[in-house]
Amino acid sequence: MRQRSLIAITAALAAGALTLTACGSRDDDGGSDSGGGGGTTVVIGVDAPLTGDLSALGLGIKNSVDLAAKTANKDNYVDGVKFEIQALDDQGQPSVGQQNATKLVANDDVLGVVGPLNSSVGESMQKVFDTAKLVEVSPANTNPALTQGVDWQTKQVRPYKSYFRTATTDAIQGPFAAQYVFNDSKKKKVFVIDDKKTYGAGLAATFTDEFKKLGGQVVGTEHINPDTKDFNAVATKVKNSGADVVYYGGEYPQAGPLSKQIKAAGAKIPVVGGDGIYSADFIKLAGATGNGDLATSVGAPVEELPSAKEFVANYKAAGYKEAYEAYGGYSYDSGWAIIEAVKKVVEDNDGKLPDDARAKVTEAMQNVSFDGVTGKVSFDEFGDATNKQLTVYAVENGAWKSVKSGTYTG
Repeated sequence: MRQRSLIAITAALAAGALTLTACGSRDDDGGSDSGGGGGTTVVIGVDAPLTGDLSALGLGIKNSVDLAAKTANKDNYVDGVKFEIQALDDQGQPSVGQQNATKLVANDDVLGVVGPLNSSVGESMQKVFDTAKLVEVSPANTNPALTQGVDWQTKQVRPYKSYFRTATTDAIQGPFAAQYVFNDSKKKKVFVIDDKKTYGAGLAATFTDEFKKLGGQVVGTEHINPDTKDFNAVATKVKNSGADVVYYGGEYPQAGPLSKQIKAAGAKIPVVGGDGIYSADFIKLAGATGNGDLATSVGAPVEELPSAKEFVANYKAAGYKEAYEAYGGYSYDSGWAIIEAVKKVVEDNDGKLPDDARAKVTEAMQNVSFDGVTGKVSFDEFGDATNKQLTVYAVENGAWKSVKSGTYTG
């Protein structure tokens, strides 16, 4: 979630094995005292699921933005400015996310927001932030429509100038997975399942289109209710379909039990998903039969990025009790992008914030460019990340292992 460092936190971090003590005093809104001296206070809002099934990813997002704020304060990166965070829990629900957006807009000290995790939540927040000219940078939203409009497949039109993201999109992620499944794994018959949500349905659709183009056969489709954990009926359909692989568009709380129940039904075939299932919690939920399941995720593996070593070391030293998970590096980079934009605005205004700081920060974000934890961070004309790197991971011996990195070649 998209500064910049990750070493071999591989299995330990991927499995969520870091158990450290939390640090930093927090207020009732989930804010933190991010260190640093006095001066003007700039608040970076954070919106993510901090409780519930997706909290592992959400807490990693919050902590990583907190680390960015602490780092900027320690280094006095923006002269005269102290950064703090205000973290709100959206519970993975669009209606709650929209309420949180309104709350963040109401705090005049908030000059940028990192989040959310879910594309459906991001969709509900965009207009609120755009009306207030408050910049939003998501480390995890991947639905193409958020930046390129609902007709993105035929005509790209940017809906909101205040929305950016450091994660690449499902227009790339879905086809990238299809190419790996068909060409590398040699799977020709897929059963496609999604959770009917913005992220899951969109990802499944882009995977399906590419898989068919390659010559693969879709032998069945199904939509599941994300509020249940009983998938025996769909598991039986998968078994009877003759599929040699399942593609699931959705997130790990459902994907893990789904994988386990498909195997229990007698279909000893891999379940493949996107970054929404790339979590240590998927492995816990899928159990021992999850070995061989696959996930794509944005960026390159953290253990292979020299740029991430400092981030990993600093995250550990900061004492957060939760792992930074799949979007930690992207969240740090999203927070740092806001810090860079604030720095530009302050420097252009004789060392102080202008009255129209929000609008100026949003404008400055378009030209932000720096070497981050996840690599080069910059944005194209739609607000999308220019870094299009993706990685395929496989579950091996109870841990995620990278098996292929690259970019989609359409």
